[in-house]
Amino acid sequence: MTTLDAVDRGIIHALHIDGRAPFSRIGEVLEVSTQTVARRYRRLRAEAGLRVVGLLNRHGGEGTAWMVRLTCVPSATQALAHSLARRPDTSWVKLTSGGTEIFAIVHMPDDAEPAHAMLLRDVPRRAGITGVSAHALLHTYLGGPTAWRGITRALDERQRERLRPSLEASDASDDRPPSPADQALLDVLGRDGRAGLADLAEATGWSRATAARRLAALRARGSVFFDVEVESRLLGARTQALLWMSVVPARLDGVAAALAGHEEMAVVATTTGPTNLVAQALCSGYADLHRYLTRRLGPLEGIRSLETAPVLRTLKRSGPLPGPAGSPRQSFSTGA
Repeated sequence: MTTLDAVDRGIIHALHIDGRAPFSRIGEVLEVSTQTVARRYRRLRAEAGLRVVGLLNRHGGEGTAWMVRLTCVPSATQALAHSLARRPDTSWVKLTSGGTEIFAIVHMPDDAEPAHAMLLRDVPRRAGITGVSAHALLHTYLGGPTAWRGITRALDERQRERLRPSLEASDASDDRPPSPADQALLDVLGRDGRAGLADLAEATGWSRATAARRLAALRARGSVFFDVEVESRLLGARTQALLWMSVVPARLDGVAAALAGHEEMAVVATTTGPTNLVAQALCSGYADLHRYLTRRLGPLEGIRSLETAPVLRTLKRSGPLPGPAGSPRQSFSTGA
């Protein structure tokens, strides 16, 4: 598959709106048959890396996300990055800056030790690390349950409204936050957000009805959302870059909000550290990235410094690795 047509893009957009939407409903909205949607979905999974994953909404205040940057000798980056990607507490593992830097997000409970201390303890010295920094994610302006606009252009408002799931839980009295009892449910959804109720029931030991009610309750309170992973080049984003900015504090909220409104942005978040704003840009090429940096970022007041780190490869996206990996794809997810 080298291109995506209107039906392919419509399916991807529909899954972003509701990752568990039945193929029959997607077909009705796109005015194609259920069989066509199912067939296209299977092809997108095989050829475009499409995957729906169910994730905890960590931006809701549960635990802390640390953005970790590891500078390594070139010979060590691949092995170390793959090792980080296999960890259950990491996401968004990327090779950047010519292959000498690894970027990863480490999700830590609030009472855990800092992420950089954990990594230095767990990663052997022979890994070839020459530098490490860790920045706590403070606030997300774009990312998580929100998405890069390049994935949400296929459907009009009428179609989007028909696909939006009801946020009312089957059992309105179940407002419990996620707990260890939900872990088996979350593990299955993390591997496949479209897993059937039979799979959820088998993994949890609950009945299908109980699994359905608990999932509905978690979605209703915003604790769980569904992310869409897909190969970025097929959506026109051939160049990715992480942007690390130092912004005057009085201008920080305004600059972040402005970036969150830019079509090129997939993630915008404030962090601790010498740079207080990080963003991920998705552009059609390096010339497009140059235009974005000079013509859209340039006029914004308050940006004191900017570091651009091109992304060479994404080894892990938002969900856990799906099993024995082949060659990693250059890809993105709609959330951080």
